[in-house]
Amino acid sequence: MKKVKYYYDSETLAYQKIKAKKRTKIGYAALFLVASALFGGLGFVLVLNTPFFETPKDRLLTREIENLRLNYAVLNENLNQMSNVMEHLEDRDNNVYRTYFNSAPIPDEQRKAGFGGINRYKKLEGYNNSELVINTSKRVDVLQKQLAIQSKSLDEVIKLAKEKAKLLTAIPAIQPVKNENLKRIASGYGYRTDPFTKARKFHEGMDFSAKTGTPIFATGDAVVARADNNASGYGNHIVLKHGFGYETLYGHLSKYNVRAGQKVKRGDIIGFVGSTGRSEGPHLHYEVHKNGQVVNPLNYYYGNISAEEYIAISKAANQENQSLD
Repeated sequence: MKKVKYYYDSETLAYQKIKAKKRTKIGYAALFLVASALFGGLGFVLVLNTPFFETPKDRLLTREIENLRLNYAVLNENLNQMSNVMEHLEDRDNNVYRTYFNSAPIPDEQRKAGFGGINRYKKLEGYNNSELVINTSKRVDVLQKQLAIQSKSLDEVIKLAKEKAKLLTAIPAIQPVKNENLKRIASGYGYRTDPFTKARKFHEGMDFSAKTGTPIFATGDAVVARADNNASGYGNHIVLKHGFGYETLYGHLSKYNVRAGQKVKRGDIIGFVGSTGRSEGPHLHYEVHKNGQVVNPLNYYYGNISAEEYIAISKAANQENQSLD
C-alpha cells in the first residue's frame, strides 16, 4: 500500500495530505524507465558473457573452434612426419648422391631458411588462436620451400648421373693394344734415352712394341679430332677427344681405320701399328692428356687387365730404358 505523506498546516492547525504534482509523477516514471533500461541492458550483457547461458549459435561456434584446434593439432603431427621424411631425403642427397657425383652439398642454412622482408602473417594476428595458426603457417611455408629446393636438387642429381654415365664411358680405361698382341712394353712414361740423340729426354707416353698391322683400339668413347701425319715426329697418328678434359694420341700408325669427325666407342679398332714418322721400329706411341696436360697412361688401364698384369706392365714401364721414338 502506497504511503500517504502529510504536512502540518499552521493556519488550520491540522495535518494536510501532500498531493504530488503531475510533473513530478512524470519525472519519477521517466527515471524509473531509464533505470530499468540500464539495468536490463547490463543484465543482458552479463547473461551473454556467462558460460551458464549459451545460445545454440554460441554452442555451434564453440564446437567449430574445438574442431579447428583438433585439425591444427593433426596437421602439425603430419608436418612432423613430413619434416622427418624430408630430413632423411636431405641427408641422402648431401651425403650419398652428391658425394658420389662429387658435387657440393646444399647447406642447412639454405634448405631451412625462413622468409625475410615484410610480415607475411600480419593478417593472421589479433585472434584468440593467432599463435597456433601463424606457427603452423610458418611450418607449411618452410616445408614447401624445402620441397622446392629438394626437387631442384634431384633434377641436378639426375643430370649429374647422366653426365657420370657419359664420363665413365669416355675416360680412357683400356690398353690400346691387347696383351696377346704385344711383344713387350718398350718404354714407359717419364725420362728415357732418346733413340736418335741418346740424350735423356722426357717421354710423354708409352710405347707398345707389336707387329706391323696389329689392331689399335680406342680406349674410351670419343670423337676423332684428327687422323693425319701433319704433326712432327708422330707420323700417321690419331687424336681422340673424349670430353671431360680427356684426349688420347696414337702415333706411328701404318694405316687408319677412322676419319676426322667420326664418333668411336671404347674398343673400336681405329688403326694399325706401324713405324711411320720418328720411329725405331713397329710400335704404338700412346699418350693420355687431361685438361691439356700429359699424364701417365699407366693409371688408365683398369678396364681390361688383372692386378697381376697391371703389376707386370708397371714394372716394365718404369724401367729407364731407351724409347722407340
